Amino acid sequence: MNEPLRVVIGSGRSPHNKGWMHTEESELNLLRNEDWSRKFSADSLKAILAEHVWEHLTYEEGVQAASNCYTYLAPGGYIRCAVPDGFFPNEAYQNIVQIGGPGPLDHPAASHRIVHTYITLQKMFTAAGYQVKLLEYCDESGQFHEFPWDERSGFIYRSKRFDHRNAEGKLGFVSIIADAVKV
Repeated sequence: MNEPLRVVIGSGRSPHNKGWMHTEESELNLLRNEDWSRKFSADSLKAILAEHVWEHLTYEEGVQAASNCYTYLAPGGYIRCAVPDGFFPNEAYQNIVQIGGPGPLDHPAASHRIVHTYITLQKMFTAAGYQVKLLEYCDESGQFHEFPWDERSGFIYRSKRFDHRNAEGKLGFVSIIADAVKV
């Protein structure tokens, strides 16, 4: 039996996550089950990594995408998801990550359809049947919380530990990072 696969969604062919299958939306669309069924069989994936992808979906599309992924994850498999944090208390950051983005239509943030908080992200994945473990997030008061996580289980650049904008003990850019586990 082959070892379950680990897949990166919307990877931009990142140099990180070596040994993972890197994909782009044109070949594996989160919302098109036919893309998934053409590439994978049920219960065949160990992990799915999506760094700053789910904010390009509405809440309802996010639930649908999580449900599509659920079929192909093996029991105990997970989605490591990172999205911009709606509770991060930084006006410049919130301007960048806002719905519709900060400027021209060709800016990547122009297609943002939701700004998640840890509450909405948890609800979205729970609605699709997952148990959610938060790894990094800001709460309603803007307080940053972090829990140990292993980057070998899915490297997230836009994290407290790895983003170059988080230097000298000051947070400049954070994400909500969560593992949504198939039970």
